[in-house]
Amino acid sequence: MKLWPHCFPCYDDGDRGNRFCAASDFSNDLLPSLGATAQQPPKLRKYLVSPYDPRYKVWEKFLILLVVYSAWICPLEFAFLRYLPRAPFVVDDVVNGFFAVDIMLTFFVAFVDKKSHHLVNDRKKIAVRYLSSWFVFDVCSTVPFHSISLLFNKHEHDFGFKFLNVLRLWRLRRVSSLFARQLHIYTTPNLLLEKDIRFNYAVIRCTKLISVTLFAIHCAGCINYLIADRYPDPKRTWIGAVMPNFREDGLWIRYVTAMYWSITTLTTTGYGDLHAENAREMLFGICYMLFNLWLTAYLIGNMTNLVVHSTSRTRDFRDVIQAASEFAARNQLPRQIEDQMLNHICLRYKTEGLKQQETLDMLPKAMRSSISHYLFFRVVQGAYLFKGVSARFIQQLVTEMQAEYFAPKEDIILQNDSPSDLYLLVSGAVDILAFLDEAEQVCGRAAEGELLGEIGIMCNKPQPFTFRTTKLSQILRISRSRLLGIIQENREDGEIIRSNLQLVNV
Repeated sequence: MKLWPHCFPCYDDGDRGNRFCAASDFSNDLLPSLGATAQQPPKLRKYLVSPYDPRYKVWEKFLILLVVYSAWICPLEFAFLRYLPRAPFVVDDVVNGFFAVDIMLTFFVAFVDKKSHHLVNDRKKIAVRYLSSWFVFDVCSTVPFHSISLLFNKHEHDFGFKFLNVLRLWRLRRVSSLFARQLHIYTTPNLLLEKDIRFNYAVIRCTKLISVTLFAIHCAGCINYLIADRYPDPKRTWIGAVMPNFREDGLWIRYVTAMYWSITTLTTTGYGDLHAENAREMLFGICYMLFNLWLTAYLIGNMTNLVVHSTSRTRDFRDVIQAASEFAARNQLPRQIEDQMLNHICLRYKTEGLKQQETLDMLPKAMRSSISHYLFFRVVQGAYLFKGVSARFIQQLVTEMQAEYFAPKEDIILQNDSPSDLYLLVSGAVDILAFLDEAEQVCGRAAEGELLGEIGIMCNKPQPFTFRTTKLSQILRISRSRLLGIIQENREDGEIIRSNLQLVNV
């Protein structure tokens, strides 16, 4: 069955949310291999965890929050280590403990093989896979180097330990996979926000771009402050030139100043109040500005892609309208026909935007039949021609019908046309016209639920009237050959239809 816009029932937000949740839950299932007869999911061995387990997914989401915290605190500690209180480092040790638990847990989490797309629950294979991939990096990013420095050497401000603490940024790979790793929804346990139908794609993309920008600003500001803080002459630094005793100022003032410099440099504003004063700062400024060129190109490219994607249909629509107008002018068509052409194109643009036809095309026939039964069974059953026929006949009829929309003042059937299709007016209004004495006269008006062109179809003679819409109308259509085929298959119902036709037209 073919549908155009507004053919689906409308639900409230709660129902839509339930549908989205159901689809999201289904995306967590593994697709069985072709020919597989087993209906049950593969059983896990003892003490192993399924990557699709809801509890494990909650654990992953909790770790994402910890990763966001690490991404903010790590550059801050790298630059302002000697000025921070003890509390953040205690929190760091707690966070490291959670990631240490995750490392151990990973040895007991089954994984999906990329080639076979089967769930692997062999402990040895799980361990070998993890040890040969991210294990070393995960361990290095979890070791509490600051606490170790306090315990053994008391060199908590040593630059080497600062650098080792930066290894915690390796955890950002979790956020990257959360947003955009290109993995199949049926073969990965990871939550992919860009492919999650519960979230707007444009909002997720913009959130990702803003997150990358804020992280770059945060890191650059902290690194530039570290360069100034470790320079031998504090007054010959970018911050010391305007704040000679900047080390005595509060942590908040210095952090805001560093972010101010980073943002003005990223946006190439360059007020001139904060600028490099020595070679070290100049070199870092050069590197940061070169990075900003790439970041700006990345942001502009992504935003352009989003804008072009949202406006491409409008551009194509304008091109088609222009072509239709030129065609009408070139061939000197009457104004009425030109208006019908343009109205039809505008209506098609609206209907294509909902992509309901594409949605139906991907569904199996039984499901399309169920949708047709739900939407149109009652309206078809109420037509006078089908009064008293069996439900089986109505079901076959609605399955073969196509739902279309007609713009106002558009001809559905022309007088004296050969009978080809039967129409049923679902909503809207249609005038019944006839040419008498070389003049077009209105003979009547079809109401909602009435048939159009049934006399020509059932009597196999040219259509006696012209049917023209007076406002936007939704109409069901079925071909004459298919209608007669269904009547032939249901002879008793065919007799009832012929009787109904005779009673109305006597």
